[in-house]
Amino acid sequence: MIVVAGEALIDLVPQGPGALADLKPAPGGGPYNTAVALGRLGSPTAFCSRLSSDAFGEALLDGLRRAGVEVSLVRRGPEPTTLAVATLDAGGSAAYSFYVDGTADRLFTAPAALPAGTRAVSFGTCSLVLEPGASAYEELLRTAAGQGLFTALDPNIRAGLIPDADAYRERFQSWLPSVTLLKLSAEDAAWLGGTPRAWLAAGPAAVVITRGGDGLTVFTRDGGEHSVPGEKVDVVDTIGAGDTVNAALLHGLAARDALSAEALAALGAEGWTRLLRFAARAAAITCSRAGAEPPYAAELGDPAAL
Repeated sequence: MIVVAGEALIDLVPQGPGALADLKPAPGGGPYNTAVALGRLGSPTAFCSRLSSDAFGEALLDGLRRAGVEVSLVRRGPEPTTLAVATLDAGGSAAYSFYVDGTADRLFTAPAALPAGTRAVSFGTCSLVLEPGASAYEELLRTAAGQGLFTALDPNIRAGLIPDADAYRERFQSWLPSVTLLKLSAEDAAWLGGTPRAWLAAGPAAVVITRGGDGLTVFTRDGGEHSVPGEKVDVVDTIGAGDTVNAALLHGLAARDALSAEALAALGAEGWTRLLRFAARAAAITCSRAGAEPPYAAELGDPAAL
């Protein structure tokens, strides 16, 4: 089982141009999207979070269940659901404003134990910024790594939520010894101010950088650097594309029985190229649809066969 830990929220997605365009509510949050994408791909997945008991929280829980995601690690609370208001530019790229004060997911506490059979735990986005929940997720990251589990991190920077950029960058560095696979966008990498080689030296076995339509590159501890181009598609918007990459990477690694640092080192150029192509194809399908609508397994085929 792959456990995805982090926030679930409601994206308010504009249905046209301009600041006062009609807004459509849609399930969202980087970890939530990753869990749904994994479930749709057929990976046994559990979501670890805290959801509101309001109507939006019920909708989020229903979305997880429809995707086949295990929800026994989801706790509930009476506080409202976090809202993220998206604004789309001409190319479909999304920027967000967040409404997070007093919301349910901020009060997350780490579970006493992860489900039997857990092989990997994925973290990222707002959940590692907003206290007091951020410290609880950080605790879970370190615990999972200490237990020898595969850990994946996508910081998915939302600069507007980070009051002290330098303090966050230091905290990010402190996570790296507990991370097996680091995935981040080129924009995130620029904001953090580091380099893949420096991050590898701090702990991860591999670093994957996404470059939107220009594709993906992986950097590995042995000095390897392997890239694939993006798949051409008519972009509706990019909401959930990076989260789909997270899910596709984890799903593909699980299919290869490669959820360990040692297995990542053994993938080689051919294995990484196939995996990155699978992730690029999955992200392209998400970009071709409005909102975070990741693909199902039948739309992608066997990740090991690419």
